[in-house]
Amino acid sequence: MATTETGTGHPVKLAITGMTCASCVARVERKLGKLPGVSATVNLATATAHVTRESPDVGVAELVAAVQAIGYGAEVAGAEEEAAAADTESVAVDTESAHIAGLRRRLIASALLGLPVVVVSMISALHFAGWEWGALALATPVVAWGAWPFHRAAALNLRHGSATMDTLVSLGVLAAYLWSAGTLIAGGAQLYLEVAVVLTVFLLAGRFFEARAKRRAGDAIRALMDLGAKDVAVLRDGGEVRIPVEELAVGDLFVVRPGEKIATDGEVVEGASAVDESLLTGESVPVEVEPGAAVTGATLNSHGRLVVRATRVGADTKLAQIAALVERAQTGKAAVQRLADRISAVFVPVVIALAVGTFAVWLLIGASAATALTAAIAVVIIACPCALGLATPTALMVGTGRGAQLGLLIRGPEVLESTRSIDTVVLDKTGTVTEGRMRLVDVVSAEGEQADEVLRLAGALEDAGEHPIAAAISAAARERLGDLPPVTGFANTQGRGVTGQVEGRTVLAGRASWLDEQAKPLPAELAGARDRAEAEGRTVVFAAWDRQIRGALVVADTVKATSAEAVADLKRLGLTPILLTGDNTAAARAVAAEVGIDTVLAEVHPEDKVAEVQRLQSEGRVVAMVGDGINDAAALAQADLGLAMGTGTDAAIAASDLTLVRGDLRAAADAIRLARRTLRTIKANLFWAFAYNIAALPLAALGFLNPMIAGGAMAFSSVFVVSNSLRLRGFQPLVAGPLERPDQSRTACALTRQ
Repeated sequence: MATTETGTGHPVKLAITGMTCASCVARVERKLGKLPGVSATVNLATATAHVTRESPDVGVAELVAAVQAIGYGAEVAGAEEEAAAADTESVAVDTESAHIAGLRRRLIASALLGLPVVVVSMISALHFAGWEWGALALATPVVAWGAWPFHRAAALNLRHGSATMDTLVSLGVLAAYLWSAGTLIAGGAQLYLEVAVVLTVFLLAGRFFEARAKRRAGDAIRALMDLGAKDVAVLRDGGEVRIPVEELAVGDLFVVRPGEKIATDGEVVEGASAVDESLLTGESVPVEVEPGAAVTGATLNSHGRLVVRATRVGADTKLAQIAALVERAQTGKAAVQRLADRISAVFVPVVIALAVGTFAVWLLIGASAATALTAAIAVVIIACPCALGLATPTALMVGTGRGAQLGLLIRGPEVLESTRSIDTVVLDKTGTVTEGRMRLVDVVSAEGEQADEVLRLAGALEDAGEHPIAAAISAAARERLGDLPPVTGFANTQGRGVTGQVEGRTVLAGRASWLDEQAKPLPAELAGARDRAEAEGRTVVFAAWDRQIRGALVVADTVKATSAEAVADLKRLGLTPILLTGDNTAAARAVAAEVGIDTVLAEVHPEDKVAEVQRLQSEGRVVAMVGDGINDAAALAQADLGLAMGTGTDAAIAASDLTLVRGDLRAAADAIRLARRTLRTIKANLFWAFAYNIAALPLAALGFLNPMIAGGAMAFSSVFVVSNSLRLRGFQPLVAGPLERPDQSRTACALTRQ
């Protein structure tokens, strides 16, 4: 991780190891915050701490020592390691993969070993001679190796005088196992080995899914940085030399051929072309560039050879700045702690104290040590957080599984918390509300001309071009009229228009200002059509032959057929929709009016979208953001709830909390409804799990529940939690998706698994 020692606030980024939950995040933030003039924001997903110091007098070593003092690892990469940043990131990803693989191995092995223990313990007909010793042999590796992450965390917490759910898990597993082992050695028959293995397997499953979701949180930044060019052709000594893009320096001249990505931010010094910036800006209309024009790294050169002078490289480029915005937004978003983690700070010490007190009181009133120990063990077992551990993962598993059938992918439980209080939904325009690609929407012919003839000749001419607008016109002509006549003598006047011979006629297509030089003035009816189209933010191409302008072809990014219905659904959920776009105000207002949105934020630069979301949040709004482009990634991460269109970029999907696989905006309302219902189920599960503990603990302490009954009660509470979660399978969307047709209901699960 890189360290920055300069600039306002003297920021430092620390890589933190050993954090497992929101409680760990809070402990690290509190510890760093106790240092003079220091504030810190810790991101569990990326395992980083962004530390701001009022003065550099608080050294990096002191920050690292503070984190290490509470049992976590911390380190900062030195300046000499900056060149190896990519390798460091790769190592971090490999380490994370190894951690997830390790959890998977523990989960699978524990499940395979634990299943026979549960079956033979619960079904008396299977009790063969010596089955107890076989169950003990199978349970031992589960308790010792499978549950090791919980034991290790509990020991670490104990060293530093704190207790979390890991403490209670470790205590519960060890109590059930050691009691059973002791009873078996003493010749007794009351065994609770199934309690130990079931608790371990279920909570390992929860930890595994959490770790996998945590890894996905870092995918946004990796996806962004993968978008840039990997190498570049630099002009040196009169020739082209291919070098890695990392070696490119400010001032270098480099070549961009048609279809290639622009390697870095720069200024065009030679050539002209249309640059597709949709990857970064989200807007579908290409930008015409010529000498003197600024271009952005990672954008695509549509046609024409460009020579560009590099003006910004590395961390200074717009792509790198957007990646930094995403990371800061992810870090700055307040982590929502699970209810179980929040209560554990009080619940765990109370349970331990109650168990110790139970043992002591029974001894004081003259009971035998075995009776006192039985009551104390019952207290610990009844408090085992099996139901608590199942409350979130099972509801989340069923809810996300149902969501996957409907084309809705929910990232994790924090997302569900966010949906509860959302009151504003910000919608990106291009690719979210609109189709995200240029289409021919109208053909206006001059007096005495046929619209089909205008389209046929213009479409034939544009079919020889490479511009995205030309592709939209030629595709519409072929779709409506069939095969198009061939073109000869095709010529392209960069940024102005094209000309060629079609069926013996010299046909021109392009801007009105250019055609005015080649033909008679623009007819009044076509001028009116142009003014109306441009007022709605649409693009107009004129066609001419025989020195007369014959027609206007209107091209635009069209609104999706379902967008108006989707906006209405969002309003019914009590949300205020806002349209946010980098496009011009006229185009934005036309789209907003068509779908029923009253508030429009137009001409917003990609790097300013996150600022607009922050502004809304500063006004007290709880904001959801729906987008699909790289330019939306930082805003998606900053928003209280980020929803990405599944048809969008990997960076947007990785930065979001919810993914709408179908790319249908109507799914946003279904996603929020499903998330809210899943959250209600989790809350109900947690309530009943805690209620069970609160009611049963006194009974166990008074000796009314022996460990066997306590284990049965714990199993019942787990069954209740699972059954309640399974009710989510009945969730129905407002509009049936492609996986919800009756004839496909039986294959829905199979499709989502694929």
